[in-house]
Amino acid sequence: MVSVGIILVSATEWTLRSPLFRVRHVSFVGLRHETPSAVLAASGLAADPPIIDVNAAALDARLARFPWVRSVAVVKHWPDRVVVRVIERTAVAVAYAPGHVLVYVDAAGHDLGVAPRTADLPTLIYDHPRAATWPFLVAGRAAAYVASQLPPAFSRQVSTITVNAAGDVTLSLTTPVRFVLGPATDLHAKWVSIASVIAHARLVPGDVVDVSVPGSLAVSGGAPS
Repeated sequence: MVSVGIILVSATEWTLRSPLFRVRHVSFVGLRHETPSAVLAASGLAADPPIIDVNAAALDARLARFPWVRSVAVVKHWPDRVVVRVIERTAVAVAYAPGHVLVYVDAAGHDLGVAPRTADLPTLIYDHPRAATWPFLVAGRAAAYVASQLPPAFSRQVSTITVNAAGDVTLSLTTPVRFVLGPATDLHAKWVSIASVIAHARLVPGDVVDVSVPGSLAVSGGAPS
């Protein structure tokens, strides 16, 4: 009985690896920022692998070099078709990379590639950056996170988001007025404070509003020009 079972398993394995069950058709869903031909080539699916061997974990590893690809899911349509559902990263801001090249940035601080100068997103600034480094994945990551959490009430008014090595964040509005957030914590309470100030306070260009302690505001004038 054991031998029969082994034979059946072996026969099934052989059948599933036969030419009948190899990947012949591949389609991508959700791929907007990367070139489908380049992604297909990197995925290994163009080599007609056995469909039984195709899995999301392996594809994630192969496609990790594409900045916009966050993760993938695989749907198999036996005997020979695979649909790859791509979940892309979302740009929440822009920042200047070495060489003064403007790039998109996601909530985790990844450099997603070149952005146009007309991109309508806040610009991230790392205070006292080190030369030739990308700070927004580590020391300056708080700025990217704050950009991803900006509320619709005033997000379009935020021009720049500055973060220092300690992780303290400051928003500069188009007014221009600055809001000192401090660490990227208690953001909901800080958003409420900022929205209230924008709606009810009489601010002038150059004013600095400290909302680092939720419920306690401090307003000061900007540095003299």
